[in-house]
Amino acid sequence: MTLIERSNHCTIHAADRIATITIVNAGTLNILATPVIDDITRSVELLRNESDLRVLVLRGSGDKAFIGGADIKEMAGLRRESAERFISGLGRLCDAVRHFPLPVIARMPGWSLGGGLEVALACDIRIASDAARFGMPEVKVGIPSVIHAALMPRLIGSAHASWLMLTGESIDAEQARAWGLVDRVVPLAEIDAEVARVASLLAGLGTQAVRQQKRLLREWAERPLEQSIAESVAEFGSAFASGEPQRYMGEFIERQRDKKSAR
Repeated sequence: MTLIERSNHCTIHAADRIATITIVNAGTLNILATPVIDDITRSVELLRNESDLRVLVLRGSGDKAFIGGADIKEMAGLRRESAERFISGLGRLCDAVRHFPLPVIARMPGWSLGGGLEVALACDIRIASDAARFGMPEVKVGIPSVIHAALMPRLIGSAHASWLMLTGESIDAEQARAWGLVDRVVPLAEIDAEVARVASLLAGLGTQAVRQQKRLLREWAERPLEQSIAESVAEFGSAFASGEPQRYMGEFIERQRDKKSAR
């Protein structure tokens, strides 16, 4: 893979229209201190307008964690105003991921806790290993789960979200999959292959259609159902202005014709 950018806490590599941001120099659990948060946010924003990209993979260093949470040592010294600045920075990171125009895949081999799980919730696809564990332990250190934890009830339901955020207990990968918190669970030895497979699948799709679908999914979560249905008619029509439907449908018809000819 080609190295695009390196900062104190991130590297960006790209190959085959897939970019990978790796968190570095943030401890074995890839902990989110302010400098780490700022570097990841800048890295995501740097890639936002890269026309050659189709997919973004977000990962930590090693297999102990995706992101093990926010930096408790830093948070212990916060007061009201500094606490709001800190959490706003984390919120901007989650927003940058959630509003990234292309699909974002979270590689989740081990722990995903607190703010780290919030970053994962902002991603579009979450692929975990069977060794992974997930939790929102903020109440155990005297603070509520906030910002993009608000996505969790919509994703897994209010009962499951309440359990995680009120008890602070963690769950394993199978429970996370059953609740809909992650999309795939594979053996740890296979996680990179599965991430690569899904990323390659997405990279082979029409970029305008995928961008449009990601935007619609985000908007549907925020708008009334009837409004979403009504507005989707114009969205469907506008897709044909890109030329992608004609291309992909034409290729499909040609493949079907070749199959019939080969019989």
